[in-house]
Amino acid sequence: MPDHTAVHGNRWLAPFRNTLLHPRLWHINRRSAAGGVAVGMFCGLIPGPFQMLGAAICAVVFRVNLPLALVTTLYTNPFTIVPLYLLAYALGRLFIDTDNSFIPPPEYASSLSEWLQQLLGWLGQLGLPLVIGVTLLASLFAVLGYFGVRVAWRIFLVRAWRHRRVRRAKATIPQ
Repeated sequence: MPDHTAVHGNRWLAPFRNTLLHPRLWHINRRSAAGGVAVGMFCGLIPGPFQMLGAAICAVVFRVNLPLALVTTLYTNPFTIVPLYLLAYALGRLFIDTDNSFIPPPEYASSLSEWLQQLLGWLGQLGLPLVIGVTLLASLFAVLGYFGVRVAWRIFLVRAWRHRRVRRAKATIPQ
């Protein structure tokens, strides 16, 4: 990770120095970590190569841990994106009153332009349920990620307190 001097000394980042050097973007505590995971989980379902850009912008806007937000977007990859989008489509169809079933993609037509037109029409039929489903699924993942980190952080702290108490009790017992 770049340190403060690297960001401060970079002439391309000069207009963004005050924003990018904000301490809440780089320090880890329970709020910034939970927020960073939530931002990363939400932005991980953004289509295409804009996941990390969206996560970076959201991390800056919400002042949560930037590196954690960027790393968390990596839960989507070429192996997981198709099942996630199928789940999002099914979730979107639950919330939209549609009576049609899943339409398979068109087979290759006689020309590429004709097939691309059919493919765009097919994608248009998937559009609204998919958009609603992706938004709902991303929101669900963000909420689960946020509270999951908060609960895990709390469990870690309680265990650390117990271990510390046991150590102190053993240290005060005369031998």
